[in-house]
Amino acid sequence: MANKLSPIAPEWLKVPGDINSIDAKVWPANVKRDSNGELLVAGVTVDELANQFGTPLYVYDQDDFMARAEGIKIALQDAAARIGTTAKVYYASKAFLCTEIVSWVDQLGLSIDVASGGELAAALAGGIDPARIGLHGNNKSLTEIGRAVAAGVGAIVVDSEIEIERIASVAGAQDKVQAVRLRINTGVHANTHDFLATAREDQKFGIPIADAPALVAKIRADRHLKFLGLHQHVGSQIFSSDGFIESTRRLIALHAQLLSGGDIPELNIGGGFGINYKPADNAPSVAKVAFAITDAVAAECSRLGIKVPALAFEPGRALVGNAGITIYNVGTIKDVKITDGAEPATRKYVSVDGGMSDNARPALYEAEYHTVLASRTSKAVPSLSRVVGKHCESGDIVVLHDYLPADVSPNDLLAVAATGAYCYSLSSNYNWLTRPPVVAVQNGQARLIVRGETEADLFARDVRYQAAHAGSASRNEKG
Repeated sequence: MANKLSPIAPEWLKVPGDINSIDAKVWPANVKRDSNGELLVAGVTVDELANQFGTPLYVYDQDDFMARAEGIKIALQDAAARIGTTAKVYYASKAFLCTEIVSWVDQLGLSIDVASGGELAAALAGGIDPARIGLHGNNKSLTEIGRAVAAGVGAIVVDSEIEIERIASVAGAQDKVQAVRLRINTGVHANTHDFLATAREDQKFGIPIADAPALVAKIRADRHLKFLGLHQHVGSQIFSSDGFIESTRRLIALHAQLLSGGDIPELNIGGGFGINYKPADNAPSVAKVAFAITDAVAAECSRLGIKVPALAFEPGRALVGNAGITIYNVGTIKDVKITDGAEPATRKYVSVDGGMSDNARPALYEAEYHTVLASRTSKAVPSLSRVVGKHCESGDIVVLHDYLPADVSPNDLLAVAATGAYCYSLSSNYNWLTRPPVVAVQNGQARLIVRGETEADLFARDVRYQAAHAGSASRNEKG
């Protein structure tokens, strides 16, 4: 079949040879079609899931998550062992967080990073050892710092000079010594979306390399602080190891310079490794990227004549992104004729019962996703489609570019791949839509791990509504 059926299809979007196929590099390991053509997630059909929990619905393949995360942990630890050191691996709670996920992270022996008081509360409620928690953030409140120090978190990442004073004062008030890392802005421009590049000079995170020696001296001078080492994060959804390598070289040069003032036990390399969101993507394996980074670490440490420190990594969405999918119910469909191009074209607009309130990434980053008809197979020809939500925004798009069968119809179920990271976390109640439930599926069983919201939840913080209904309830009781 030709690579392109429509003149308005992007060059990367190839016409599928089989419109019903399930690409293993995009979907969870335990997703396949049953004998009737319906999508199965770990032995449960999408129809069963939709009937039991409703749609939209976030679905996590638990065994896939566990296997994927374990594999990444082993790859990073093996890469570190090759150069004679160890690796600590952090799960990014901002990707997706609930106490059930924290328990999975704990079982796997991973650490977890948090960036707010709420995320810290969830991590602690999930039962993980506070020593395996790292607190991030560019504007930590005194309350958040106080809770972290009191809980005994393993590390707080210092993002600015004023935070040194804040953390020291809080630790002093509690008569504790708090371990800290210093986040360095290396100036390396990662090859990713501008909003996902986090080591550039002109952005809110970290401190410049030139300012680091004075700030490290300030940390070391305070008896309530312990300097663990440096931290970097060059960005997210990164495929190339080049940015990691260059940034790490700069970080190690600074690390070597700072050794004259005392021991530095750790070096946090960061992460943000990319994943496959669509069949056209070709994300490198974490092992490949890890080996490239650790080889650079070893070479640079050897060149500078210093010991290789213990390493820490923050893989980000790579741990969880492909383990999750979202199921939607199709509502209205329209074929839109487009005449403003070089030649006329048609795009099929498929509206579903969710949208930017359950996946804000296409609106924020023009992120591309992949979808399939999930409730059945089809023999119809592929049709260039855009899956859109039900919000009052023209930018309310779930899948910007993909092919769906031409006979996609109302009440069909669609599944969107790789929604395990940053979809639930960024969800909202825009247009007063309720946030969807989250389920985990394993061995033919589905169980709720986050309850979906109801309209009653939407009114729970509405003061006038609550006052009026409290008065009504009181009158009914008296009556």
